[in-house]
This record gives sequence, structure tokens and C-alpha cells, in this order.
Amino acid sequence: MTERYPTGTDDEREAAIEAASLAVQRGQLVILPTDTVYGIGADAFDPKAVRSLLEAKGRGREMPPPVLVSSATTIDALAIRIPGYARALIEAFWPGPLTLVCHQQTSLQWDLGDTRGTVAVRMPDHEIALEILERTGPLAVSSANITGMPAALDPDQAAEMLGDAVEVIVDAGESPGGQASTIVDVTGSQGRVLRQGALSLEQLNALLEPLDATLTDEG
Repeated sequence: MTERYPTGTDDEREAAIEAASLAVQRGQLVILPTDTVYGIGADAFDPKAVRSLLEAKGRGREMPPPVLVSSATTIDALAIRIPGYARALIEAFWPGPLTLVCHQQTSLQWDLGDTRGTVAVRMPDHEIALEILERTGPLAVSSANITGMPAALDPDQAAEMLGDAVEVIVDAGESPGGQASTIVDVTGSQGRVLRQGALSLEQLNALLEPLDATLTDEG
């Protein structure tokens, strides 16, 4: 039975964060708010939970979910060979709507799908999401929708599509962003925009041009 938790008061918020954290620890799926769109999340280090997430969305292993973290420094536990221009992007745009595809740490015991040795990492700019992440550690989080449908911008839309698959829905009202994150591949000497989202190519390159680094757009 899916439980929906409001977050209007401090007590409600604490109960929602606690319920979501416990559900994740038990290997269950949760719907949580982020700064972009609502997400469906699972423990990134629980392969069975990640499989359940992909199945709920109707996605295959060829579309592994990104990983959300509560601190920018966590990326060094998940990724290696992070170039200087990527660290400049992290400093400027994390927390925020920027997902970076990096070379993953080879020692990590997880299975996010067919990642080809990479991991997509983001630190969301949403207090409730960050509080959940602080308790759970890195979460595999994908937009809360059935693949091919628009991303959920509020808990009602998320519940309609994925309510049967999750244990907990954290209700924080409508998404403040409403637009998906921009995805940048930083595995090469020059970064590549794989999906334009809340941050434009122009915004990113305005930061990088003084560093003699620019991104190409393959989105």
C-alpha cells in the first residue's frame, strides 16, 4: 500500500523524510521532489531495487538511471578522471539542474544497467531531496513517469503513473523547476551536451570560455 506524506509542517516533513529513507533502506521505491521534476528513486547500491525502478518506468538496462548525491564531494567516491572543466561546472552549477556523465569508479559494487563504465551524477537544489539523500546515501533517481510520457511536475501526476510501484510518495507540491536537468558528458577532453534542459549551452559555455574550454552540443 503506497503511503503519501505531506511536507507542509516541520513534523510532517520529518515524517516524510524518515518514511522515504526507511523505504529505500528496505529496497523499496519512493517518489520524491527535486528542483527539476518529480523523481522515482531507489538505493543505487541495491541492484534488485534499481531493476524494479527500470521495470516501473518501462525502461531497459540500456537506459541506466542517474545517481543523485547530497554533496558535491561525493562525486569523487563515484567517479574518476574528472577533468578540470567538469569541476568548474560543479562549482558553478551544483546544487542545480546539471547532470554530469563521468567515468565511474571501477571498485563500486553496483549495477545501474548497461552504463559502459560511466555514471551520471547530479546534486539537486531541493532541501527535502537533499535531506533524504543525506540519510540514504546516493540514490538512483529517474524522472517519475512512464517512459515516453511527460515527466511528473507534481505528486498527483507521479502517483497516477507510478503509484502502484512505490512504497512512499513525498508530497512537496508542484516542482519549482518544471524542466529536466541538462546532461553533459565529461568523459572526454571536451564536454558534450547530451540533453539540453534547464541550463542552456550558452550559460555553460559562458562559464567555461575564460578557462579555454567549451562544450559541443549533441543533444
